Amino acid sequence: MTEQLFSLGIEEEFQIVDPKTRELKSHVQQLLEDGKMVLKEQIKAEMHQSVVEAGSTICANIQEAREEVIKLRSNIAKVADLHGLKIASAGTHPFSRWEDQAITNQPRYQEVVHDMQQVARANLIFGLHVHVGIADKEMAIHIMNAARYFLPHIYALSTNSPFWKGRNTGFKSYRAKIFDRFPRTGIPDYFNSHDEFKRYVELLVKTNCIEDASKIWWDIRPHPKYPTLEFRVCDVQLRVDETIALAALMQAIVAKLYKLIKQNLGFRLYRRLYINENKWRASRYGIDAKLIDFGKQAEVDTPVLIDELLEFVDDVVDDLGSREELDYVHKILEHGTGADRQLRVWNQTKDLRKVVDFIIDETYKGINI
Repeated sequence: MTEQLFSLGIEEEFQIVDPKTRELKSHVQQLLEDGKMVLKEQIKAEMHQSVVEAGSTICANIQEAREEVIKLRSNIAKVADLHGLKIASAGTHPFSRWEDQAITNQPRYQEVVHDMQQVARANLIFGLHVHVGIADKEMAIHIMNAARYFLPHIYALSTNSPFWKGRNTGFKSYRAKIFDRFPRTGIPDYFNSHDEFKRYVELLVKTNCIEDASKIWWDIRPHPKYPTLEFRVCDVQLRVDETIALAALMQAIVAKLYKLIKQNLGFRLYRRLYINENKWRASRYGIDAKLIDFGKQAEVDTPVLIDELLEFVDDVVDDLGSREELDYVHKILEHGTGADRQLRVWNQTKDLRKVVDFIIDETYKGINI
Protein backbone atom coordinates (compact mmCIF):
# COMPACT_ATOMS: atom_id res chain seq x y z
CA MET A 1 0.00 0.00 0.00
CA THR A 2 1.53 3.31 -1.05
CA GLU A 3 0.82 6.55 0.73
CA GLN A 4 1.61 10.00 -0.59
CA LEU A 5 3.07 12.62 1.71
CA PHE A 6 0.44 14.06 4.11
CA SER A 7 -2.41 12.01 2.60
CA LEU A 8 -5.25 11.27 5.00
CA GLY A 9 -7.16 8.26 6.23
CA ILE A 10 -9.99 8.60 8.78
CA GLU A 11 -11.59 5.92 10.94
CA GLU A 12 -14.71 6.60 13.00
CA GLU A 13 -16.28 4.21 15.53
CA PHE A 14 -20.06 4.61 15.85
CA GLN A 15 -22.60 3.48 18.41
CA ILE A 16 -25.47 1.32 17.17
CA VAL A 17 -28.55 2.61 18.98
CA ASP A 18 -32.19 1.57 19.26
CA PRO A 19 -34.02 4.90 18.77
CA LYS A 20 -36.94 3.75 20.95
CA THR A 21 -35.05 2.70 24.06
CA ARG A 22 -31.94 4.82 23.23
CA GLU A 23 -29.91 1.81 24.39
CA LEU A 24 -26.95 0.35 22.54
CA LYS A 25 -27.88 -2.59 20.35
CA SER A 26 -25.54 -5.53 19.68
CA HIS A 27 -26.45 -5.68 16.01
CA VAL A 28 -23.23 -5.18 14.04
CA GLN A 29 -23.28 -8.53 12.21
CA GLN A 30 -26.62 -7.71 10.60
CA LEU A 31 -25.35 -4.26 9.61
CA LEU A 32 -22.20 -5.78 8.14
CA GLU A 33 -24.17 -8.18 5.96
CA ASP A 34 -25.99 -5.28 4.30
CA GLY A 35 -23.20 -2.72 4.63
CA LYS A 36 -20.55 -4.86 2.89
CA MET A 37 -22.72 -4.78 -0.25
CA VAL A 38 -22.15 -1.02 -0.49
CA LEU A 39 -19.03 -0.29 1.53
CA LYS A 40 -17.08 -3.56 1.13
CA GLU A 41 -14.03 -3.49 3.44
CA GLN A 42 -14.64 0.10 4.60
CA ILE A 43 -17.04 -1.12 7.28
CA LYS A 44 -16.08 -3.58 10.01
CA ALA A 45 -16.92 -4.85 13.46
CA GLU A 46 -15.10 -3.93 16.64
CA MET A 47 -14.81 -5.90 19.89
CA HIS A 48 -18.36 -5.12 21.03
CA GLN A 49 -21.24 -5.90 18.69
CA SER A 50 -22.82 -2.51 19.41
CA VAL A 51 -19.89 -0.78 17.65
CA VAL A 52 -19.46 -0.32 13.91
CA GLU A 53 -16.29 1.18 12.44
CA ALA A 54 -16.00 3.02 9.14
CA GLY A 55 -12.64 3.59 7.47
CA SER A 56 -12.00 5.93 4.57
CA THR A 57 -9.94 5.22 1.49
CA ILE A 58 -6.62 7.05 1.11
CA CYS A 59 -7.49 10.72 0.58
CA ALA A 60 -5.09 13.08 -1.18
CA ASN A 61 -6.41 16.13 0.67
CA ILE A 62 -8.89 17.28 3.28
CA GLN A 63 -11.65 17.86 0.73
CA GLU A 64 -11.50 14.21 -0.36
CA ALA A 65 -11.51 13.23 3.30
CA ARG A 66 -14.72 15.20 3.87
CA GLU A 67 -16.40 13.48 0.93
CA GLU A 68 -15.36 10.08 2.30
CA VAL A 69 -16.55 10.77 5.84
CA ILE A 70 -19.92 12.02 4.56
CA LYS A 71 -20.28 9.00 2.27
CA LEU A 72 -19.45 6.53 5.02
CA ARG A 73 -21.68 8.10 7.66
CA SER A 74 -24.52 8.39 5.14
CA ASN A 75 -24.34 4.79 3.96
CA ILE A 76 -23.99 3.31 7.45
CA ALA A 77 -26.94 5.43 8.61
CA LYS A 78 -29.02 4.11 5.69
CA VAL A 79 -28.11 0.51 6.50
CA ALA A 80 -28.94 1.07 10.18
CA ASP A 81 -32.29 2.55 9.18
CA LEU A 82 -33.16 -0.67 7.35
CA HIS A 83 -32.96 -2.41 10.72
CA GLY A 84 -34.86 0.30 12.60
CA LEU A 85 -31.66 1.56 14.20
CA LYS A 86 -29.59 4.75 14.36
CA ILE A 87 -25.90 5.49 14.60
CA ALA A 88 -24.57 7.87 17.24
CA SER A 89 -21.14 9.50 17.37
CA ALA A 90 -19.85 10.08 20.89
CA GLY A 91 -16.91 8.66 22.84
CA THR A 92 -19.15 6.84 25.33
CA HIS A 93 -22.86 6.03 25.47
CA PRO A 94 -24.57 8.12 28.18
CA PHE A 95 -26.14 5.20 30.04
CA SER A 96 -25.82 1.78 28.37
CA ARG A 97 -23.81 -0.78 30.32
CA TRP A 98 -20.90 -2.75 28.93
CA GLU A 99 -22.17 -5.76 30.88
CA ASP A 100 -25.17 -5.95 28.52
CA GLN A 101 -23.16 -5.92 25.26
CA ALA A 102 -22.18 -9.00 23.27
CA ILE A 103 -18.55 -9.54 22.23
CA THR A 104 -17.84 -10.01 18.52
CA ASN A 105 -17.06 -13.65 17.71
CA GLN A 106 -13.72 -13.14 16.00
CA PRO A 107 -10.44 -14.79 17.09
CA ARG A 108 -8.64 -11.45 17.55
CA TYR A 109 -11.28 -10.07 19.92
CA GLN A 110 -11.78 -13.35 21.75
CA GLU A 111 -8.03 -13.46 22.33
CA VAL A 112 -7.99 -9.89 23.68
CA VAL A 113 -10.82 -10.74 26.10
CA HIS A 114 -9.08 -13.94 27.19
CA ASP A 115 -5.87 -12.00 27.81
CA MET A 116 -7.29 -8.87 29.48
CA GLN A 117 -10.55 -10.16 30.93
CA GLN A 118 -12.80 -7.45 32.43
CA VAL A 119 -10.54 -4.63 31.23
CA ALA A 120 -11.38 -5.71 27.67
CA ARG A 121 -15.06 -6.40 28.29
CA ALA A 122 -15.51 -2.94 29.84
CA ASN A 123 -13.77 -1.17 26.96
CA LEU A 124 -17.01 0.08 25.41
CA ILE A 125 -15.63 3.28 23.86
CA PHE A 126 -15.68 5.04 20.51
CA GLY A 127 -12.72 6.82 18.98
CA LEU A 128 -11.56 8.80 15.98
CA HIS A 129 -8.30 7.70 14.35
CA VAL A 130 -6.55 9.86 11.76
CA HIS A 131 -3.73 8.61 9.54
CA VAL A 132 -1.32 11.10 7.95
CA GLY A 133 0.84 9.73 5.15
CA ILE A 134 4.59 9.67 5.80
CA ALA A 135 6.52 6.84 4.14
CA ASP A 136 9.97 7.66 5.56
CA LYS A 137 10.06 5.61 8.78
CA GLU A 138 12.91 7.59 10.31
CA MET A 139 11.14 10.87 9.60
CA ALA A 140 7.91 9.48 11.03
CA ILE A 141 9.59 8.70 14.36
CA HIS A 142 11.05 12.19 14.66
CA ILE A 143 7.72 13.82 13.76
CA MET A 144 5.97 11.59 16.31
CA ASN A 145 8.46 12.64 18.99
CA ALA A 146 7.63 16.31 18.49
CA ALA A 147 3.90 15.90 17.78
CA ARG A 148 3.37 14.26 21.19
CA TYR A 149 3.54 17.73 22.75
CA PHE A 150 0.37 18.78 20.90
CA LEU A 151 -1.70 15.70 21.74
CA PRO A 152 -3.38 17.27 24.81
CA HIS A 153 -4.30 20.34 22.73
CA ILE A 154 -5.94 18.15 20.08
CA TYR A 155 -7.54 15.98 22.75
CA ALA A 156 -9.08 18.98 24.53
CA LEU A 157 -10.76 20.01 21.27
CA SER A 158 -12.09 16.48 20.75
CA THR A 159 -13.59 15.80 24.19
CA ASN A 160 -16.97 14.13 23.65
CA SER A 161 -17.59 11.55 26.42
CA PRO A 162 -18.78 13.12 29.69
CA PHE A 163 -21.16 10.29 30.69
CA TRP A 164 -20.56 6.67 31.70
CA LYS A 165 -23.18 4.11 32.75
CA GLY A 166 -25.79 6.75 33.60
CA ARG A 167 -23.55 9.14 35.50
CA ASN A 168 -22.08 12.53 34.78
CA THR A 169 -18.44 11.63 35.36
CA GLY A 170 -17.19 15.19 35.83
CA PHE A 171 -14.78 14.57 32.94
CA LYS A 172 -15.12 16.07 29.48
CA SER A 173 -13.60 12.84 28.12
CA TYR A 174 -14.09 9.75 30.25
CA ARG A 175 -13.28 7.52 27.27
CA ALA A 176 -9.54 7.92 27.86
CA LYS A 177 -9.91 6.94 31.52
CA ILE A 178 -11.45 3.65 30.40
CA PHE A 179 -8.82 3.01 27.73
CA ASP A 180 -5.98 3.85 30.15
CA ARG A 181 -6.57 0.46 31.75
CA PHE A 182 -5.20 -1.25 28.64
CA PRO A 183 -1.42 -1.76 28.42
CA ARG A 184 0.63 0.21 25.88
CA THR A 185 -1.78 3.14 25.69
CA GLY A 186 -1.52 6.89 26.26
CA ILE A 187 1.34 9.24 25.41
CA PRO A 188 4.42 7.37 24.19
CA ASP A 189 7.91 8.29 25.24
CA TYR A 190 10.25 9.48 22.50
CA PHE A 191 12.64 7.33 20.50
CA ASN A 192 16.06 8.40 19.23
CA SER A 193 15.60 6.53 15.95
CA HIS A 194 13.35 4.13 14.08
CA ASP A 195 15.84 1.37 14.90
CA GLU A 196 15.31 2.04 18.62
CA PHE A 197 11.54 1.80 18.15
CA LYS A 198 11.98 -1.40 16.12
CA ARG A 199 14.13 -2.96 18.88
CA TYR A 200 11.43 -2.07 21.43
CA VAL A 201 8.77 -3.85 19.35
CA GLU A 202 11.02 -6.87 18.78
CA LEU A 203 11.68 -7.20 22.52
CA LEU A 204 7.94 -7.19 23.29
CA VAL A 205 7.33 -9.84 20.63
CA LYS A 206 10.27 -11.96 21.84
CA THR A 207 9.02 -11.87 25.44
CA ASN A 208 5.41 -12.73 24.48
CA CYS A 209 3.96 -9.35 25.46
CA ILE A 210 2.48 -8.88 21.98
CA GLU A 211 2.24 -10.84 18.73
CA ASP A 212 2.98 -7.78 16.64
CA ALA A 213 3.00 -3.97 16.74
CA SER A 214 -0.77 -3.74 16.15
CA LYS A 215 -1.20 -4.22 19.92
CA ILE A 216 0.66 -1.00 20.67
CA TRP A 217 -2.26 1.40 21.17
CA TRP A 218 -0.56 4.71 21.90
CA ASP A 219 -2.23 8.09 21.31
CA ILE A 220 0.09 8.46 18.32
CA ARG A 221 2.01 5.66 16.66
CA PRO A 222 3.76 4.67 13.45
CA HIS A 223 1.12 2.43 11.94
CA PRO A 224 2.26 -1.22 11.97
CA LYS A 225 0.98 -1.86 8.44
CA TYR A 226 0.51 1.42 6.57
CA PRO A 227 3.15 4.12 5.89
CA THR A 228 1.38 6.60 8.14
CA LEU A 229 1.49 8.30 11.49
CA GLU A 230 -1.76 7.43 13.24
CA PHE A 231 -3.30 9.83 15.77
CA ARG A 232 -5.53 7.86 18.16
CA VAL A 233 -6.07 10.36 20.99
CA CYS A 234 -9.48 11.76 19.97
CA ASP A 235 -13.01 10.86 20.98
CA VAL A 236 -15.18 10.26 17.94
CA GLN A 237 -16.87 13.53 16.99
CA LEU A 238 -20.54 14.54 16.88
CA ARG A 239 -20.40 16.31 13.52
CA VAL A 240 -18.60 15.73 10.25
CA ASP A 241 -17.28 19.31 10.46
CA GLU A 242 -15.55 18.55 13.76
CA THR A 243 -13.97 15.35 12.45
CA ILE A 244 -12.62 17.20 9.43
CA ALA A 245 -11.33 20.16 11.45
CA LEU A 246 -9.39 17.84 13.77
CA ALA A 247 -8.03 15.83 10.83
CA ALA A 248 -6.90 19.06 9.16
CA LEU A 249 -5.15 20.13 12.37
CA MET A 250 -3.31 16.82 12.70
CA GLN A 251 -2.27 16.92 9.04
CA ALA A 252 -1.00 20.49 9.46
CA ILE A 253 1.03 19.57 12.56
CA VAL A 254 2.74 16.73 10.68
CA ALA A 255 3.41 18.97 7.66
CA LYS A 256 4.83 21.76 9.84
CA LEU A 257 7.13 19.45 11.79
CA TYR A 258 8.26 17.83 8.53
CA LYS A 259 9.14 21.28 7.20
CA LEU A 260 11.14 22.15 10.33
CA ILE A 261 13.10 18.90 10.21
CA LYS A 262 13.86 19.40 6.52
CA GLN A 263 15.21 22.87 7.42
CA ASN A 264 17.37 21.24 10.10
CA LEU A 265 15.37 22.98 12.81
CA GLY A 266 14.39 21.21 15.98
CA PHE A 267 11.36 21.21 18.28
CA ARG A 268 11.99 20.73 21.96
CA LEU A 269 11.07 17.26 23.17
CA TYR A 270 9.38 16.63 26.51
CA ARG A 271 9.12 13.44 28.49
CA ARG A 272 5.71 11.83 28.67
CA LEU A 273 5.63 12.63 32.41
CA TYR A 274 5.20 16.30 31.52
CA ILE A 275 2.82 15.82 28.62
CA ASN A 276 0.64 13.53 30.74
CA GLU A 277 -0.06 16.43 33.09
CA ASN A 278 -1.68 18.28 30.20
CA LYS A 279 -3.52 15.18 28.99
CA TRP A 280 -5.09 14.78 32.45
CA ARG A 281 -6.26 18.39 32.42
CA ALA A 282 -7.66 18.03 28.89
CA SER A 283 -9.57 14.90 29.91
CA ARG A 284 -11.02 16.56 33.00
CA TYR A 285 -11.79 20.05 31.69
CA GLY A 286 -11.63 19.97 27.87
CA ILE A 287 -11.17 23.42 26.34
CA ASP A 288 -11.94 24.98 29.75
CA ALA A 289 -8.63 23.62 31.02
CA LYS A 290 -5.55 25.59 31.84
CA LEU A 291 -2.77 23.64 30.14
CA ILE A 292 0.87 24.04 31.08
CA ASP A 293 3.21 25.85 28.73
CA PHE A 294 6.39 24.04 29.76
CA GLY A 295 8.61 26.54 27.98
CA LYS A 296 7.14 29.40 30.02
CA GLN A 297 6.58 27.15 33.05
CA ALA A 298 3.12 28.65 33.42
CA GLU A 299 -0.55 27.70 33.13
CA VAL A 300 -2.28 29.07 30.04
CA ASP A 301 -5.94 28.96 28.99
CA THR A 302 -6.42 26.22 26.41
CA PRO A 303 -8.03 28.51 23.78
CA VAL A 304 -4.92 30.72 23.92
CA LEU A 305 -2.70 27.71 23.31
CA ILE A 306 -4.96 26.52 20.47
CA ASP A 307 -4.63 29.94 18.84
CA GLU A 308 -0.84 29.68 19.22
CA LEU A 309 -0.93 26.21 17.65
CA LEU A 310 -2.95 27.50 14.70
CA GLU A 311 -0.41 30.28 14.26
CA PHE A 312 2.42 27.73 14.46
CA VAL A 313 1.04 25.69 11.53
CA ASP A 314 -0.25 28.66 9.53
CA ASP A 315 2.55 28.68 6.97
CA VAL A 316 1.73 25.15 5.73
CA VAL A 317 -2.06 25.44 5.67
CA ASP A 318 -2.45 27.04 2.25
CA ASP A 319 -0.11 24.49 0.67
CA LEU A 320 -2.32 21.77 2.15
CA GLY A 321 -5.46 23.58 0.96
CA SER A 322 -7.11 23.18 4.36
CA ARG A 323 -7.64 26.73 5.63
CA GLU A 324 -11.44 26.63 5.48
CA GLU A 325 -11.58 23.26 7.24
CA LEU A 326 -9.10 24.33 9.89
CA ASP A 327 -11.02 27.54 10.58
CA TYR A 328 -13.78 25.38 12.07
CA VAL A 329 -11.54 24.95 15.11
CA HIS A 330 -12.57 28.49 16.05
CA LYS A 331 -16.22 27.37 16.02
CA ILE A 332 -15.39 24.51 18.38
CA LEU A 333 -13.81 27.02 20.74
CA GLU A 334 -16.84 29.31 20.39
CA HIS A 335 -19.67 26.78 20.69
CA GLY A 336 -17.98 24.10 22.80
CA THR A 337 -16.83 20.58 22.19
CA GLY A 338 -19.21 17.65 21.94
CA ALA A 339 -18.90 17.14 25.69
CA ASP A 340 -19.84 20.76 26.40
CA ARG A 341 -22.92 20.49 24.21
CA GLN A 342 -23.99 17.13 25.66
CA LEU A 343 -23.72 18.60 29.14
CA ARG A 344 -25.86 21.59 28.15
CA VAL A 345 -28.66 19.21 27.12
CA TRP A 346 -28.25 17.29 30.38
CA ASN A 347 -28.31 20.44 32.49
CA GLN A 348 -31.46 21.64 30.71
CA THR A 349 -33.39 18.34 30.77
CA LYS A 350 -31.80 16.01 33.38
CA ASP A 351 -32.79 13.25 30.93
CA LEU A 352 -30.04 11.10 29.41
CA ARG A 353 -32.43 9.85 26.74
CA LYS A 354 -32.61 13.44 25.52
CA VAL A 355 -28.81 13.49 25.45
CA VAL A 356 -28.83 10.39 23.22
CA ASP A 357 -31.39 12.06 20.94
CA PHE A 358 -29.10 15.08 20.72
CA ILE A 359 -26.07 12.93 19.86
CA ILE A 360 -28.02 11.20 17.08
CA ASP A 361 -29.27 14.52 15.68
CA GLU A 362 -25.74 15.92 15.63
CA THR A 363 -24.33 12.76 14.04
CA TYR A 364 -26.74 13.09 11.13
CA LYS A 365 -26.02 16.76 10.44
CA GLY A 366 -24.30 17.28 7.10
CA ILE A 367 -24.84 13.75 5.79
CA ASN A 368 -27.05 12.47 3.00
CA ILE A 369 -29.98 10.33 4.09
